[in-house]
Amino acid sequence: MTFQMKSVRVLQKTKCYFCEGSLATAFSYHEPPYGETHFSFSDENYSREIVKCDRCGHFMSIHEMDDSALYEQDYVSATYGGDRFLKIFEKIIALDESESDNVGRCKRLIEFAEKQKVYNQGKSKSPTILDVGSGLCVFLYEMRKRGWTGTALDPDPRAIAHAQDIVNVDAVCGDFFECDNIGMFDVVTFNKVLEHVRDPIAMLSKSKDYLAEGGFVYIELPDGEAAAIEGAGREEFFVEHHHIFSPASIALLAMLSGLSVASIERLQEPSNKYTLRAFLVPQTPSP
Repeated sequence: MTFQMKSVRVLQKTKCYFCEGSLATAFSYHEPPYGETHFSFSDENYSREIVKCDRCGHFMSIHEMDDSALYEQDYVSATYGGDRFLKIFEKIIALDESESDNVGRCKRLIEFAEKQKVYNQGKSKSPTILDVGSGLCVFLYEMRKRGWTGTALDPDPRAIAHAQDIVNVDAVCGDFFECDNIGMFDVVTFNKVLEHVRDPIAMLSKSKDYLAEGGFVYIELPDGEAAAIEGAGREEFFVEHHHIFSPASIALLAMLSGLSVASIERLQEPSNKYTLRAFLVPQTPSP
């Protein structure tokens, strides 16, 4: 493989997305690392760097390949194309609880929701959840089993058809930045989504438009600091991730998005992914 750990080299005129700290090259790649999904935009001239901020520990992927159309169809086609969509969904929901990232996620979210009294807002209906970038919809499948009312939002029509026909939840096909009038929800979730966008502050900020009173936002993001210990071949650093986070950069993301951190947790999931998950609430206005 032609990626390698490089000595610290500060990139001139390049600053951290979150804190304006200086960036140094952590890893360089001249071909896709083993296990990375093949995308059409990376067929030729594959070259990129993972850089790390010296202040907040945030990582970013820097390259000049044109991935602008990745989430129109290429991502789902390359990752879940053909009959793999349903097969992967069925494989994940059949996992034993001890082997399932998704079951652990749902249990933790429900535990936090109970502490936030989302279940006790004087409502007769079940708590509601909007999952942004719903993909395979395994998350809403499990939450529906546990009594929640879910709405899936995804830009790919195949993901939406799957959410409606297989998972039996409400679904909206479209760009999150362009969707309007989709309702208010007790919880808005971004499960392994914000690392895929160049401007996660803008996306997370918009979540407040759909958050009901007393509600919260749940995010899951790749943990760059933990992954970097094992090296450049970790999936947390694959090409589809523009941002790879640290606890400090999650706190900055929340603050810059008009949210406050209620909890940040670091874990290695059953799938072996290094993950940071955080519960966020709207900032309290100053008196």
